[in-house]
Amino acid sequence: MKKVIALSFVLLLTGCSGGGLSSANENSFVSGNGSAVIIKESNRKVAPVISGEILSGGTLNLDQGKVTVLNVWASWCSPCRAEAPTLQDFAAKNPNIQFAGILTRDNLTSAQRFVERFKITYPSFVDDSLIAKFRGTLPANAIPTTLVIDSKGRVAARISGQATVAMLSDVLSKVSGLSINA
Repeated sequence: MKKVIALSFVLLLTGCSGGGLSSANENSFVSGNGSAVIIKESNRKVAPVISGEILSGGTLNLDQGKVTVLNVWASWCSPCRAEAPTLQDFAAKNPNIQFAGILTRDNLTSAQRFVERFKITYPSFVDDSLIAKFRGTLPANAIPTTLVIDSKGRVAARISGQATVAMLSDVLSKVSGLSINA
């Protein structure tokens, strides 16, 4: 039963169009409850390689040897809009942590306006099929979802729903062992 539910979430997030971007509205997404899951270090699995086209143009390969915050978002998602300033603030204050987004179920024009409105400086991938690469680890199960990859390149944590300052500080401190600037 759990596998069926997990697969349903992945299909909901990636859509049925083979992973391409599509228009959506706020009535067609699963909102997380704001809970965080941190995987014990001994149980962490290697994260998939994340690379591809980014919203600002060009391509990017994420550094696998760096603590990474990977946020799944869409411009039409209210919790995504609410958490955007928090994520941007953390990215600016913690340059030793790699931040990136994965745009899902959205169009590029709306996404670009979102990035400009919230002054997001970290890159966002435009291929939402990247989400499916996390199957077998700790997949994104809502919009927004924030995944944290540890410095050994392993999936370490997931925040399902809007990431808050307190939650992100706590998760990043536990995963990275670093002093986090909130």
